Order: sequence, then structure tokens, then C-alpha cells
Amino acid sequence: MSKLKNKVAVITGANSGIGLATAKLFLKEGAKVVLSGRRAAALEEATKDLEGDYSVFVGDVSKDEDNVRLIKETTAKYGKIDVLFLNAGIAPPTPVAEVTPKHYHEIFDINVKAPILTVKEALPHINNGGSILFTSSIVNQKGFEGFGVYSASKGALRSFARVLTNEVKSKGIRVNTIAPGPIETPIYGKMGLSSEVVEGMGEQFAESVPLGRFGQSEEIANTALFLASEDASYVNGIEIEVDGGLSQI
Repeated sequence: MSKLKNKVAVITGANSGIGLATAKLFLKEGAKVVLSGRRAAALEEATKDLEGDYSVFVGDVSKDEDNVRLIKETTAKYGKIDVLFLNAGIAPPTPVAEVTPKHYHEIFDINVKAPILTVKEALPHINNGGSILFTSSIVNQKGFEGFGVYSASKGALRSFARVLTNEVKSKGIRVNTIAPGPIETPIYGKMGLSSEVVEGMGEQFAESVPLGRFGQSEEIANTALFLASEDASYVNGIEIEVDGGLSQI
């Protein structure tokens, strides 16, 4: 298995869920992987059994200086970058009538500002023919109550990805976006909701999905591998929904 042999991949939000599953798969496919996350203990636990050529980076994507440092440390060790996967994100729910400046800035700093500025920092170091991936969400296509600011952040990211696709075409860099539906990841446990509420949300989501279940992080990782590899050499500028059909009906 060597779809990414000797490729250098940077993955944010890699200490759990989609990011970690993707890092594991990329390593199996021969990539050199930088796993970025803001919790040192979580990263240490997540990577203790990993095999392959990888590095761990502890940083907070909401902090501009950490995004700069991520790229500097990556290129100092590995030289160029082949795959940049901007996956870190948060989704705390708040009804529109209760939105505060703090809520807005927290979500947009992590979900929008961070990937944009990280891309800017990384662009001079991304090899011709490289791949940039964003984790979006189907929330930018459907109006889920309580997720107004989160949905807006993912809509902004999708628009940015379209423009970026056009701006990096001279280097043959492909830009694509993955829009997961309900996926079994720790993000639901980080919403500040009780376990009962999260469980109820899960049941509602699962009932809405044509396949009748939550997706797995590994299913998103498989999509990321496809988009990052030569298998997707003519796939560019798209958003691909991995949601069991939820956004399509």
C-alpha cells in the first residue's frame, strides 16, 4: 500500500476522530505525517501505537503564531509539503437569539481564520501537483437549528476553497472539500451538552440518514486518501458529501 509513498502530509485536528483516522491511513499508505493538535496529552495518547514516519505538533489553530510555527517546523524537518489537510474545527450550538461576540469569534477563529492563514503560510512550500483538503460540513447546505454561526463558518470555508482552487491552478495544486454528515467523532462530546442531549441528537440524525446510521471517521479518512492521491488526479474544486445521503434528499 503506497498511494502516498514519501509524500509529506500535514493534518490539523489530528489527535482524535477524523484527523487521527486519516493520519493512520496516510501512514499506512507511505506518507510522512505531521499530526497537529492543541492538547499535548491527547496527542501523546493518540500516537503511542502509530507506526511510520510521523511528527507531533502541539499548537492552537486559533492562535496565528501557532499556525506559522506549524508550517515552519514541518518544512524544517521534511522540506516541502504535498498534502495539507485543514481538518480542525469546533461546533458548539447556540440559537441565533443567544449568539455572543465570544461565540462568533471562537468559531470563526478556528473554523475559518485558521485554515485560511495556514494555507497562506504553507503555499510557498507546497509542491507542484500537491493537494489541499478542507473539512467542511453538510450544515452549509441544510438549516439545522442552533448551528447558525457554525453553518456560516463552513459556508465561508467552502467559498474560500473555490477561490483558492483558481489561484493555485498554475502550480497544479488541487483543492477539494469534504463535507461530512453525522460522524461518530468526539466533536459531539465537546459541544457542552449533556450526554442525554447528545444521545438524543444522535438518534435524530441517524433516523434522518437514508443509510440509517452515523458514519465512521475511517469513512472520511478513505475519502481524504482518495482526494489526496493520484486516484483523484482530475478531481478539483469540489465539495464531496460523505453523509449517507442526508444532504441529498
